[in-house]
Order: sequence, then C-alpha cells, then structure tokens
Amino acid sequence: MDPGLLVASPQMRDPNFERAVVLLVQHTAQGALGLVINRAAHVRIGEVVQHLDLPGTAEPLQRPALWGGPVERGAGFVVYKGLAPEGWKAGNMAVSPSRERLAALVGAGAEFQLCLGYAGWGPGQLDKEVAQGSWVLVEARADLVFEAPLADRYDRALALLGVPAELLWMTPISE
Repeated sequence: MDPGLLVASPQMRDPNFERAVVLLVQHTAQGALGLVINRAAHVRIGEVVQHLDLPGTAEPLQRPALWGGPVERGAGFVVYKGLAPEGWKAGNMAVSPSRERLAALVGAGAEFQLCLGYAGWGPGQLDKEVAQGSWVLVEARADLVFEAPLADRYDRALALLGVPAELLWMTPISE
C-alpha cells in the first residue's frame, strides 16, 4: 500500500479513529505508521518550540499542533511540502521526525503541520482492516493537509471518492 490518506469508515466508532483522516507515511511487512491530520492537540506549536528551546515566536506558532494518534504522544513529526533527506514522502509532502527539521521550518517561516503522537499498526494489521472495510485509501493531497480547516478534512477526503458519506457503507473493525 502506497502512502496516501486513510479515511475512516463513516461507521467507525473507535473513539481514536471516528471520522479520522490519517496520512499514511509508511507501510511495510513490519507494520504501518500514519498521522491523524484532522484533530487538534491540546498544545500549541509555540509551546512545543519553547519546550525544545528552539527560536521562534511567529504568529503561526500560536495555532494548535495536531493530535497525530494514540501511540507515543510525546513523539513529534513535521509534515511539510517538499522532500526531506530524512523521514518519509507522501505525495508532494515530506514527513520528518527530526527536531532539526522542525527548527529549520520554524526559522524559515515555512508552512508545516506538527503532529504529536502517531497511529501504528502491526504486521498485516492495516491490510486486514482495509480488507474489512474500516479504512479506504485516497490520494495524499497537500491542499487537504494545509488549506482545509480541520473540521472539513474528513468530508473533503471522503469526497475524493465521489460518493457522499451517507451513501457509503463500510464495515469497520469492532473495537
């Protein structure tokens, strides 16, 4: 499975992933890693930058970081347009766990998202969940990640399928 956006089934009731849009950044035989890109964390980017003792006080740092998922909530990942020598590529976006990359993006005043925590799947788990209808994979779109308001990202991701949510029936995993 290539990187893209995993969109939760409209019937998904798992509180971690109900109406979630996950940027899938890695999928191998060893498992998968993704970042929820449509939920705000309870911390602002500026607080993280200050905690890491990085320079930066710009207005964009006052927006909330994203809740990347329930695994290792202290882990941080920056998502930005372009390529990274470290990390992963998803469409025309790069994802990096590097503190130095975050510092460079903040210092340059570049557009980025900061995700705290991640979603993880063990070997074969994500494939099984997709086959069961818990998730559908759509194209990784930078406009969804950077331009769409958080509250609209789920509906916009589903719209990429060309089917209204009320007409889409998928059988999610039962947790």
